Amino acid sequence: MSRSVVVVGGGLAGITAALVCADAGAEVVLAERRSRLGGLTWSFQRRGLWLDNGQHVFLRCCTAYRALLERLSVVDLVHLQDRLEIPVLAPGGTRARLRRSHLPAPLHLAPSLLGYGPLPVRERLALGRAALALRGLDPADPALDATTFGAWLADHGQSERAVDVLWDLITVPTVNLPARDASLALAAKVFRTGLLDHADAGDVGWSKVPLGRLHGDAAGRALDRAGVEVWTGARVARVSAAGGGFEVVADGRTLTADAVIVATPPEVAADLVPDGVLGPVGELGASPIVNVHLVFDRRVTDLPMAAAVDSPIQFVFDRSESSGLTGPGQCLAVSLSAADAYVGWGAHALQAYVAAALGELFPVVQQAEVVDAAVTREPRATFRGVPGTRRLRPPSQTSLPGLLVAGAWTATGWPATMEGAVRSGAAAARHALGGPSRPDLEPVTAVRGGTP
Repeated sequence: MSRSVVVVGGGLAGITAALVCADAGAEVVLAERRSRLGGLTWSFQRRGLWLDNGQHVFLRCCTAYRALLERLSVVDLVHLQDRLEIPVLAPGGTRARLRRSHLPAPLHLAPSLLGYGPLPVRERLALGRAALALRGLDPADPALDATTFGAWLADHGQSERAVDVLWDLITVPTVNLPARDASLALAAKVFRTGLLDHADAGDVGWSKVPLGRLHGDAAGRALDRAGVEVWTGARVARVSAAGGGFEVVADGRTLTADAVIVATPPEVAADLVPDGVLGPVGELGASPIVNVHLVFDRRVTDLPMAAAVDSPIQFVFDRSESSGLTGPGQCLAVSLSAADAYVGWGAHALQAYVAAALGELFPVVQQAEVVDAAVTREPRATFRGVPGTRRLRPPSQTSLPGLLVAGAWTATGWPATMEGAVRSGAAAARHALGGPSRPDLEPVTAVRGGTP
């Protein structure tokens, strides 16, 4: 293919877009303002240990993201559960679990929900009725984006307690908002695609290595093999139409291309492209995520990951192996989504608060010493998925033919996830290559194209 494409942004969306275009034979330049690739999934070294900016997980239903891992030749560097199992902890040693059975969907979760200790039996029975009603919703129905998930749950007999200890256990980390604020459309997408439509869809996966190695480093090698010219540390000033194509000005250099894919955060994209091209993306808003990393002088849990209820802790992951920690200690990462209440806290206060909360879940923590700690904050981690969001998320093709946008904030139908980012990159690439681009099309074959 005799076609030139410039991709602005080296996150998962930009990486995917560049690979799809290059695999189709296009001449591709990728410009990233940071000195690294990977976007919002990155790692840093602290006192000999590698820590991620946040704990990012995926599900078995994230087929586009998993295909990207194959394209990057890093499937062996992630762990994917054979069967969904999430230990659910509460202060005082109480434990429950969410685990799928051998039954077909949607009955695969029934035994787990019927035995879910944080709720009385009467409310456990009500869970099934709400789940079946949720399975009947169409996430693409515009009417679902006019109300909150919390209001829908209340109308379907779910108590505040049930929302707190079950529904928000899933909603908060996936939509990055509690049910009371989250769009019903996004919540329906999460629960239908991730838990209700297929029995194995919700099996959880995570990286066994630092995210910088899994995404950024591996992408650099794959892009090089694909013939993509990668500019890191290149700040793009503007993108404009010129002579039937486009000009991209970056650090005083001007690139010309047949098509441009802007795969940056929405506020950055709006500044780069001509006025009026993107619509009201500035109204999307943002939701923060805060992560607290604690290194203990001893092991405090044998669980690789767990959720928590009746606690400030939402999810905790054992990152000892991926951090490179050796010896008797343990490195835990605590992820706090929808973190509006925490994003402004000082690091020492957050570390102490989270350590105390962990001590209520794992008694050994109360005798252990915190030998190191770090806090990472992403104030604009995701768009704010409240009702009305649907109309603000643009499709990949802008009003200017050949100028595309990509990112988890675009109209993928998914909340702001790694899966959504990869799908958006593949969709934008297909448009840049002159083909159809629909968010509902499966981009796996496109991402798998070419030989790593």
